[in-house]
Amino acid sequence: MPVEKINMPQLGESVTEGTISSWLVKPGDTVEKYDPIAEVMTDKVNAEVPSSFSGTITELEVEEGETVSVGDLICYIEIEGKEEDSTEEKASAPVEETPVPSGEETAKEKPRFSPAVLTLASKHGIDLNDVEGTGRGGRITRKDVERFVAEGSHSQPSKAEKKESGTTQTAEKQPSQKKSEETVLESGDKEIPVTGVRKAIASNMVTSTTEIPHAWMMVEVDVTNLVALREKLKNKFKQEEGFSLTYFAFFVKAVAQALKEFPELNSQWAGDKIIQKKDINLNIAVAKENELFVPVIRDADEKSIKGIAKSVHTLATKARQGKLTSDDMQGGTFTVNNTGSFGSVQSMGVINHPQAAILQVESIVKKPVYMDGMFGARDMVNLCLSLDHRILDGLIAGNFLQKVKENLEAYADDTSVY
Repeated sequence: MPVEKINMPQLGESVTEGTISSWLVKPGDTVEKYDPIAEVMTDKVNAEVPSSFSGTITELEVEEGETVSVGDLICYIEIEGKEEDSTEEKASAPVEETPVPSGEETAKEKPRFSPAVLTLASKHGIDLNDVEGTGRGGRITRKDVERFVAEGSHSQPSKAEKKESGTTQTAEKQPSQKKSEETVLESGDKEIPVTGVRKAIASNMVTSTTEIPHAWMMVEVDVTNLVALREKLKNKFKQEEGFSLTYFAFFVKAVAQALKEFPELNSQWAGDKIIQKKDINLNIAVAKENELFVPVIRDADEKSIKGIAKSVHTLATKARQGKLTSDDMQGGTFTVNNTGSFGSVQSMGVINHPQAAILQVESIVKKPVYMDGMFGARDMVNLCLSLDHRILDGLIAGNFLQKVKENLEAYADDTSVY
């Protein structure tokens, strides 16, 4: 029976590579077409890779934890129910068997780089000959380039210079690794490998802080009326709708409305141009144990407060159950983070690349506020905005925050959530 290749599929827009977090099959296992064969982690979402054929897995070409580019070979499968070509057909169109190259042979081949690697290297003026690849056969991945930038390795001697001095790169690294182990690993210390979602988050944070010049602003908002409105509605709402009416839904609605008036914040940096997005799709942060995801509420400006609350509930439930899909994670244009749920009152968020800004909604705190000639207890909250200073300046960002503040303080006893 013929043997076919299964390659890394495209798991979402702008996704150029993925990490095999775990294999769900082993050589000798029989699978049906569309059966999941591996779990893959990308910088967008965790997903399962389905089999492209029905048959028997013959060889796995990628180790767990290894990162490969979209389109790269990940395994071989022997196809069931497919007749061999006739002798006459084979004579006219012989099939050339291609042996799997060894690591040594692969190293001798001309290196191939993915578009993401070439773009990132060009942006930072990096000679890829100086970057050590961790992919199969020493192939350089985007994460290798990001690590190279983060470590400031472009100021280090090139591979050629190290070779001329008679010292290999591996030999140079050994002392620093030994020193690191002696310094960090003491009795009782626990070493935790960086894998899965944490690895994707780390990679994203390096990209964001390396490429985006962050600036930061904060405003204080009086949400006393919002608190009273939510307190009045929450029990009846939960009983009728089956999910909670959270404060966060009110904040998301206020932000979505403000983005319609200030679309500059609903933008992305694209090298020599700025792309202002038409749709307002808001990323929100939801957690599953020690994993953090940022799924998307689509067309948030068109939803009621109830509709937003339902979206938040649905996405949070899917995250806890491990059922978020790549569609749930794609297309975000602005991020709203509910840091107040942890009791935080002031924080600076790292922008979700390539978006223009992220808003941190802090904890609601009762404070004495001077109003109408006297002090009174009011419910106050800080809104903290991190912005990409290439796209935005203080004037537009300040006006946006003032609009969000105005929207929040406009909530009243008769405001409808439907």
